[in-house]
Amino acid sequence: MGAIETPPLIRIPNFIPGIHGSFIPDHITMTWIVMAFLIVVSYLATRRLTDVPGPIQNVLEQVIEAFTGILDSIIGHGGRRYLALIGTAGLLIFFSNILILIPGLRCPTANLNTTAALAFIMVVSYHFFGVREQGLLTYLKHFLGPAGELPKFLLIGMGWILIPAFILVEIISHLARLVSLSFRLFGNIFGEDTVFLFILFLTTIMWPIYVMTPLISGLVIFTGLIQALIFVMLSTMYIAGAVETHHAEH
Repeated sequence: MGAIETPPLIRIPNFIPGIHGSFIPDHITMTWIVMAFLIVVSYLATRRLTDVPGPIQNVLEQVIEAFTGILDSIIGHGGRRYLALIGTAGLLIFFSNILILIPGLRCPTANLNTTAALAFIMVVSYHFFGVREQGLLTYLKHFLGPAGELPKFLLIGMGWILIPAFILVEIISHLARLVSLSFRLFGNIFGEDTVFLFILFLTTIMWPIYVMTPLISGLVIFTGLIQALIFVMLSTMYIAGAVETHHAEH
């Protein structure tokens, strides 16, 4: 990888206490670039909203409708209140996934620190939403698993073993979600970047680069979109599971 990977186009001198090195880590710098891009695009799309949208506003409206459709289909109409979180995460991940298409830039999602941070935010968020929607005590009952459905005589005799066991299983399950979201996105994007750079290196030797680059770029965009959708869908399902009792009662 080191032999074929281009050096970073942008490096920022380190000004953050506690981070070692002369420069800000590349994955943080690349994430800031994606964030700045999204902020600029959002500003341009919303500064002059019209009934007949321009190209940028039209694209952004289509994207919002797509995220809204996902939330409606998984959570229901009440899921639209989570649009800001899910939409921001989806766009950030997608553009991070395809950043390697710009020479000198790298995908921040090919770094485990980035994907772990995104997964951590999602896991903490759906727990927060669950507590907000159902109340702390009601939400904590989720961690009892099927204990509440067991016969009373079994709970009386074995509850001191079963309840802690169920709680431990639920905790492990939620931690597994954190690990799964982190490593699934990281592994796929890291592998994609490696293959992309290797094939791009070969094209300069064996085939004309103008023939292969559009094909490879299209593949990177497609897989980057799929990985972003997977993260969004899983996160939405976790939110739905955390708030389902609230929506079922209404």
